[in-house]
Amino acid sequence: MRDVAGRRVMLRGNEIYFEERGAGDTWVVFESGSGAARTLWDQVVPLLTDIAHTVAYDRAGRGRSGPAEQPQSVDDMAATLVALVQELAPSRLILVGHSLGGLITRRAAESLSPAGLVLVDGSPENAPTYDDWAPTAKKTDRILAVQQALAHVPPLMRVLTRAYSRKFPADTFATMLAEDFTPRDIAQTRHEIRVFGAAISEFRRTPPEPPKSGVIVMAATRAARYQAASLDVLREYQRRYAERVGGEFEDVDSEHIVPAEQPEQIAAAIRRLVQA
Repeated sequence: MRDVAGRRVMLRGNEIYFEERGAGDTWVVFESGSGAARTLWDQVVPLLTDIAHTVAYDRAGRGRSGPAEQPQSVDDMAATLVALVQELAPSRLILVGHSLGGLITRRAAESLSPAGLVLVDGSPENAPTYDDWAPTAKKTDRILAVQQALAHVPPLMRVLTRAYSRKFPADTFATMLAEDFTPRDIAQTRHEIRVFGAAISEFRRTPPEPPKSGVIVMAATRAARYQAASLDVLREYQRRYAERVGGEFEDVDSEHIVPAEQPEQIAAAIRRLVQA
């Protein structure tokens, strides 16, 4: 999978790196969650190349993309996604977003009018879990600050991220070590955690217009220890969102990193929209 040749394009003042695979009239564009880049989808993409043209990319400041010219809000990230899609000019589009990427794709969908939207354990902004995000963001930032300092020692990061080595193929994990678990990319993750709180407030004030297309909401049924207390609440609000927009709600036997644990189920959901 990691032998895919990528391309670079300048969008909104930022150099964006993306990879394409497959062919077809329908284009599937993937948006990763916080702390992740295009490699998050490495196990999903090969399952779709017979039916769709896939695009996975790195946000500004992540992976092989250039640094962000200015601090990026979630709306800025959505605007870059819109610009990427407009640059590629697909005839038919499906957007797929994981976690924070769910917010980005929902905002981008207002401008792009995709034929389908798949939210993979996305962040439902109305969940009470996010009512007081500041303490969680502060605690997470302290942990990431330590990881950022330790990232200067790659062998140590390999040990600290061994959970990813069990979830992803060896070549994907090697790329993550080289690109995602670096001081620069962890700094970008810290920024994304901070802007997430601002995005939640903004989405509550001005929620994106509901998509006029098929929507599939996939919700993880298991949680890591630090997420266990909020799992049921998040799942309930994911279900409410699906109901509000007339979409499908689908349980996934997985923790939060669904693209690694259940790639076949994600691909099956996308296929339903491609074939609709």
